[in-house]
Amino acid sequence: MSGYQVVRVCSLAELGDPGAREFLSGKGDWPYSGFVVQVRGQLRAYTNVCPHKRHPLNIDDDDFLVPRLRLLRCSSHGALFEPETGLCIHGPCAGHSLGSLECWVDDGDVLVRAPVSA
Repeated sequence: MSGYQVVRVCSLAELGDPGAREFLSGKGDWPYSGFVVQVRGQLRAYTNVCPHKRHPLNIDDDDFLVPRLRLLRCSSHGALFEPETGLCIHGPCAGHSLGSLECWVDDGDVLVRAPVSA
């Protein structure tokens, strides 16, 4: 698939459950930013862009989850997303979804097929 590459994000053991990890794909001034999340044994990958104002969801490294609620959060505006679907269930972009990416586990590693640049 042109314009995409497979990125090793981390080992599944490093991710945890619940857990989330940011990754970058590509090099240069505009690498693609995404993240993987695992909640209740379900692994998903998304574009690290909030549908509301196109900001990254996290401010600090790997800070995507509200652990007690087991929801994803946009740190800029407080939108809350279901980790299983990427759907915004609360906040300024309710009803919109995060862009999803193909992800899988191979030999204990979490892999994502991601664009090579933003």
